[in-house]
Amino acid sequence: GTTNMPKDEFNERVDYLGANVSFRSNGASVRSLTKYFSEVLGLMADGVKNPKFTQEEFDKVIERTLEGIKSNEKSVEAVASRVEDALVYGKDHPYGEFITKESIKNITLQDAKNNYNTYYKPNNAYLVIVGDINPSKTKTLVKSLFNDWKKGTIPAASYNVPTNVNTTEINFINMPNAVQSQVAVINTIDLTLGDKDYYAALLANNILGGGGTARLFMNLREDKGYTYGSYSSLSQDKNKNAGIFKASAAVRNIVTDSAVVEIQKEINKIRYQKVTPEELKNSKAEYIGSFVRNVQKPSVAANFALNIARYNLPSNFYEKYLENINSVTLDDVQNAAIKYFKGDKARIIITGKAIDVLKNLEKTSEYKINYFDAYANPTEKPEMSLPIPAGTTASSVVDNYFKAIGGKDKVASINSLMISSEAKVQGMQLSLVQKSATPNKSSVVVSMMGNVMQKIIFDGTKGYQEVQGQKKEMAGDDLEEVKNTTTPFADKAYKTGTLDRIEPIDGKNAYVIKHGKKEIFYDVKSGLKVKEVKTAKGPQGNMKVPVIFSDYKEVNGIKFPYKMIQKNGPMNIEFIVKEIKINEGVSDADFK
Repeated sequence: GTTNMPKDEFNERVDYLGANVSFRSNGASVRSLTKYFSEVLGLMADGVKNPKFTQEEFDKVIERTLEGIKSNEKSVEAVASRVEDALVYGKDHPYGEFITKESIKNITLQDAKNNYNTYYKPNNAYLVIVGDINPSKTKTLVKSLFNDWKKGTIPAASYNVPTNVNTTEINFINMPNAVQSQVAVINTIDLTLGDKDYYAALLANNILGGGGTARLFMNLREDKGYTYGSYSSLSQDKNKNAGIFKASAAVRNIVTDSAVVEIQKEINKIRYQKVTPEELKNSKAEYIGSFVRNVQKPSVAANFALNIARYNLPSNFYEKYLENINSVTLDDVQNAAIKYFKGDKARIIITGKAIDVLKNLEKTSEYKINYFDAYANPTEKPEMSLPIPAGTTASSVVDNYFKAIGGKDKVASINSLMISSEAKVQGMQLSLVQKSATPNKSSVVVSMMGNVMQKIIFDGTKGYQEVQGQKKEMAGDDLEEVKNTTTPFADKAYKTGTLDRIEPIDGKNAYVIKHGKKEIFYDVKSGLKVKEVKTAKGPQGNMKVPVIFSDYKEVNGIKFPYKMIQKNGPMNIEFIVKEIKINEGVSDADFK
């Protein structure tokens, strides 16, 4: 809201006009039909000049920000992004700073007001208007709306110029919950819009990692099957050495070391060998097509005008854009790659699970490895495992689990079990009904929006899988695996597994039992099962499919996990148990 119009009234007026008005810490923007433009620009001007900062709204923002920080604490992607910026730029550089719970709690409403009063000034701003307008009338309108906006003194900012490492090194951040490693090869660059080799640098990056036909994607996904996608990016900046070259991929833990080798191989290849004429031709065509498609968009035209002003570019900069793209040669591309893709002076930043990744990384990597925590502080090498107490075995761990959930006698009294769970996937309801009975019968039925999508049925001796009506009998290893399962509690079979290690999960230690294609995790302190990881065949080779168990509740004296989170590619599916029936609700017909 503003001092002239309450927030609700302001938003209602914007909605009524079918417009969009938004404000941010470093600017504001509007979009509207031409016939409403005068009023909508007036609303923006009122917000720019007369914002109403209230304690109530400030507290809401603080609360949302803290919730966002909390939700990202275990996000490998969020931690990787934060640490990458902090290491590449330095924590004291504006681009390397990051927010924490402590820093947010230190901010007051007055700090927000002071920031606005210091930097929201007309002598620190550009106003770009694009549309079907009358320039003379628009200038008159702008003067009438902004003439009383007072200038101010803008403080000068100074900070260290970011530097690259002298020799390529690996910076490793341990995330024990990571099922994939975030791998990024990064170096800073001194590149500004309009530099002589700007266009060559764009094309070099596009050939290396600009999309689904670029070299990184074709190598790491199409050829090797390490990842869903691998890309590179190039950013320019007015400030010295503040631009970035980055080649990255999210890869399976087991191939992290190989992914580093392949990314570096592609970076070095484009530096030391000229790209092909065909690659350059296709890359130029892609840029030209994109330029032609986007140049008609008002927002793009506005950015073009803003860039010309901010970077002091020639007024015909974008008129000559296609001409400059077309003039790039094979030599230009190689020279730009040598200059900006510093594979020999880059940080290889890996955020992943140390216990799965480091052993192979140390074997195959020629680079020094430095270790950091989730806030870019230097640390020692992570503990790879903890000693297993004498006398502790897979059998004793499982016995302790049965004790934790209610006792062996209670578990032994269960002849059948029905568990019904629900999840939401992209807004659609997913239903999971699991039924089991002694001796070793099981049924899993997955439905979406009431329609059965998948069935897995086993009657104790034979079984089948059915996916969208296509039925396939169990055979070979799949049949043997399910025959060796024990129901209603699979954990009975895990007593014959191998107690492999103690591994920290989310700050708590867990015993890890290996049994066939599974790893099963039991909390050392509570005894409860907290995770299962199954190795399964996928389109890109073997992949690990984790299921996390939590929120245990008692049913007839036995504890069951009421929340199960399954990782399915890049998506988490959270199942919440709706009903559990013990020794009822299950019949022989369920296993036909």
